Amino acid sequence: APKPQADQRPSAGMTPDHVEPEDAIIHIAPKAMIRLRELRAQANDEIVLRMGVRNGGCSGLSYVMDFSTRGDILEDDAVDEYEKEGVVCVVDAKSMLYLYGLELDYSDELIGGGFKFFNPNAEESCGCGSSFGV
Repeated sequence: APKPQADQRPSAGMTPDHVEPEDAIIHIAPKAMIRLRELRAQANDEIVLRMGVRNGGCSGLSYVMDFSTRGDILEDDAVDEYEKEGVVCVVDAKSMLYLYGLELDYSDELIGGGFKFFNPNAEESCGCGSSFGV
């Protein structure tokens, strides 16, 4: 299956202005970080994002992403701390296999906007951008 072209990525051509944790599991693209900063400012607290995969979606597996809390972080979870940004990414052990190296981007298009997932591990992705197959 064809991989998404770089020019389809909302943050194409932008340089990140944040520091990525060492051995980051999830890479946050510049536009996604801008959006996460906005959400953090609204929440007036750090943001804990739990990301994972579940069965379903057009291509067999779909992404799940939700707000969480530090209290919900489990021993087996992998944690990326963006300390300066007040952003924490948490991935459960089972999803780790599928999400390692994933790039999280953000599109502000009116239709089809929102957080986008670009997964180097996906053999096939579908147009909705939230489902993939391996």
